[in-house]
Amino acid sequence: MLYVRLALLRKVDEAVGWGNQSLEGAVMEESEEIADKKARALKIIELLEKEYPRAKTALHYSSPLEILIATILSAQCTDKRVNIVTESLFKKYRTAEDYANADLAELEQDIRSTGFYRNKAKNIKNAGRMLVEKFDSQVPDTMEEILELPGVARKTANIVLSNAYGVIAGIAVDTHVRRLSKRLGLTENKNPDNIEKDLMQIVPRSHWKRITNLLISHGRNVCMARKPKCESCVLNKLCPSAFKA
Repeated sequence: MLYVRLALLRKVDEAVGWGNQSLEGAVMEESEEIADKKARALKIIELLEKEYPRAKTALHYSSPLEILIATILSAQCTDKRVNIVTESLFKKYRTAEDYANADLAELEQDIRSTGFYRNKAKNIKNAGRMLVEKFDSQVPDTMEEILELPGVARKTANIVLSNAYGVIAGIAVDTHVRRLSKRLGLTENKNPDNIEKDLMQIVPRSHWKRITNLLISHGRNVCMARKPKCESCVLNKLCPSAFKA
């Protein structure tokens, strides 16, 4: 990959007149930065594994359909609230057909307390309809197909695929993963899709699902948005934002 990068930059050099030494130096510097982030990411995972050995999604579900609906509802809502709502919701709506045929106004009231209920209800009903019409009432198990569903972006897709099917196609970036990735110096991006790309570059694929659950647990318990507990954080010696956030 490094040689490919150099070759591409040399073509630019021919056009703009850079020197090969400065080109190679820039690439090596970039490579060293990535290597540093890879090492830091592994150390972060190692330390957080000791703190949260049982970290997993807090959403309650018993099927691919249920984790799909729960994850859609979790947008701008706590998992605790979602679990309260889905306790009765999953008894009332058991299949994709149930959601597809649901009265929209009634569904809105069923999920009202999760916030943004009108948009969520519309997406859930339309997702149910697409599952019935296109996917034989089954939640797809590929990234390409699941992204076709209304209300499903990469975060939701990654959560559903990894938890329902064990398919690791990326890294789910929620509000906690987004905040901690920036504070820990693993990314400079703000856009979730770009943050995911950055993390996928430095985190081994075998840890893609795990790092999401670990960062979420740490974000809830220690590295909160306001007043993070830096003094008791196991990452404070390698975190560039320690005691500054």
